[in-house]
Amino acid sequence: MRITDVIAGFSALLWVGVMVSIVIITLQASRGQKVKNGRAIIITVLAAALVVTTLSSGLVFVDPEERGVVISALAPKGYREQALQPGLRWIVPFVERVVKYPISRQTYTMSIVNAEGQVQGDDSITARTANGQEIFVDASVIYQVDPEKVVRVHILWQDRYPAEFIRAQSRGIIRDAVSQYGVEEVVTDKRFELVKYINDKMTEKLSENGLILVDFVLRNITFSPEYAASVEQKQISEQQVQQAVFIVQQRKQEALQVIETAKGQADSAVIAAEGAAKARLIQAQAEADSLKLIQDAIANNPELLTYQYISKLAPNINTMLLPSNAPFVFTIPGVTP
Repeated sequence: MRITDVIAGFSALLWVGVMVSIVIITLQASRGQKVKNGRAIIITVLAAALVVTTLSSGLVFVDPEERGVVISALAPKGYREQALQPGLRWIVPFVERVVKYPISRQTYTMSIVNAEGQVQGDDSITARTANGQEIFVDASVIYQVDPEKVVRVHILWQDRYPAEFIRAQSRGIIRDAVSQYGVEEVVTDKRFELVKYINDKMTEKLSENGLILVDFVLRNITFSPEYAASVEQKQISEQQVQQAVFIVQQRKQEALQVIETAKGQADSAVIAAEGAAKARLIQAQAEADSLKLIQDAIANNPELLTYQYISKLAPNINTMLLPSNAPFVFTIPGVTP
């Protein structure tokens, strides 16, 4: 519990004591009974109440997440130019008062969803793109009061800055930004550029009014039902085209695969034929060389042919009879016709 709350509570008790004392003394006096030192008691309790009340009015405790603007009847401008810093502070009782402002981060949300933002119902921003298409933007502004400019915020806006400044400025800046882009750019490649533009403009405007922009969040973009239907139909058509292209590419791949297979088979047949032809040439050359060797051997040794003839006969044949009128093909040594 803060000490200022304790003092304020004690002050309230003293004033209750003053009232009770007055009532009791008045009742006793009406009955003809005098209260000893009644007047002194009332004066004492009243003086204590005044002192404690004065002390309570002069002491102000400022939380760490707050700053205090002092409204003063003694200051030439009607306020102190420096805000009260966190801690227990003293102001002139009864002629000065403190208005506290939070310096912690705050969020103002504008949404199409009911009960999601500060305003009940649909509070999305209706904007038109460069090509005239209507869109609905959901956004959140995260900001805080600049601790060094609390007095300026009080002078310009008091506690009205969330609704009258943050809401109004953000909606205007968003509409102006969206109007510079086409509808397809807003939801595709230009979205980050759009957010940066809004962020820069919001930072500038908030700084001029004593606030700090922490972040701007573009939550969602919704299209009109007619445009959403056309976009959906376009996407379906594009998907169908892509599917057709894929099928064509697939058929081309299959055809190329068949061609490559046929080419491979043809190349294989050619290689096999060339191999067979080379093998036949080699075989023919070998046969020719063999015959040449046989020819040379017979030319150099005529009896070799007779020997080969005889060696081919069955091993159990010793004598061969031929018809008397059949001429001998070969002259067999040792055989008399």
